[in-house]
Amino acid sequence: MSVNDPLSELRKAIDALDSQLLTLFNQRANLAKEVATVKMQEGESVDFYRPDREASVLRRVKEQNPGPLKDEHVARIYRELMSACLALEKPLTIAYLGPSGTFTQEAALKHFGHAVKTIEAISIADIFRAVENGEAHYGVVPVENSTEGVVNHTLDTFMDSSLQICGEVALRIHHHLLTKSNSLDEINVIYSHQQSLGQCRQWLMSHLPNVETVAVSSNAEAARLAGEEGAAAIAGEVASEIYDLKILAANIEDEANNTTRFLVIGQQKVPPSGVDKTSMMISTKNIAGALQSVLAPFAYAGISLNKIESRPSRLVAWDYVFFVDIDGHQDDEKVAAVLQDLLPNVNLLKVLGSYPKAVI
Repeated sequence: MSVNDPLSELRKAIDALDSQLLTLFNQRANLAKEVATVKMQEGESVDFYRPDREASVLRRVKEQNPGPLKDEHVARIYRELMSACLALEKPLTIAYLGPSGTFTQEAALKHFGHAVKTIEAISIADIFRAVENGEAHYGVVPVENSTEGVVNHTLDTFMDSSLQICGEVALRIHHHLLTKSNSLDEINVIYSHQQSLGQCRQWLMSHLPNVETVAVSSNAEAARLAGEEGAAAIAGEVASEIYDLKILAANIEDEANNTTRFLVIGQQKVPPSGVDKTSMMISTKNIAGALQSVLAPFAYAGISLNKIESRPSRLVAWDYVFFVDIDGHQDDEKVAAVLQDLLPNVNLLKVLGSYPKAVI
């Protein structure tokens, strides 16, 4: 018997399983098309994308995964499968902070899969406008980084927008030094987004302490500028491929667990998925202990507060608005009761959205 026979048999078994998988994938796709038909017959013509449903599916497959595939890899496979099936129902257009190659685009594809159309926006405000005027179904905006903190432009834009938060994405960030140059000695200017410059501050001080750093609108824009002689950019691997730059130094971020959180914004309110988060904007009355009186009811009800950030209201000097994230959905009995009780004690209470917690 040939020594290759066992390998041949294994490959035949894999081929047979691939054929079964292909059949099952298309059976799922046909069911998705039937779902679209039923929705249209019932007059449901807008909300084909269901963040709560997708989050539930991803959690379930992770819980049922027997291995040896890692949970995160199984979830990504299903994300792409659901993305392709949804495209048969209604292709989605997603706005992101451009140009092509930004971490925001990467976050959009991680959340929605690659069977969507992504469109570039030149600013966070333009992402909001694209969704508000119907140019895009959803937008993806950065909101905070584990090293540098919140993205103030995103929080400020929520003050004047009626859009809802429909989901969140947590993206592990790896920064690389991209350039046409062959050595660090040839570099005299580094372009990057202000957040990325901050996330690589220690590396820059150690390796390029006398090189000028210039903050630009995005890391992808930085990569475009890095084509200049003596220039470099701090950006991701995707940007290096798009703009034909070499990675002169990889993973130069100061924090090994550097992660950015992104929000998915849209027109729809999202039903409970079972593992949710609610974001809100609160303006307190200008009296002693006002903030404590607002936060205490959540603690009394056993509701965890994940985050609280303050921003100037831009209406009156020294007047602030607080952005608060809590565990739970606004339709949950405990959460709804607390929100109702808060109304007489605040100047403003605006729920920005309840949405599934990031799954992968």
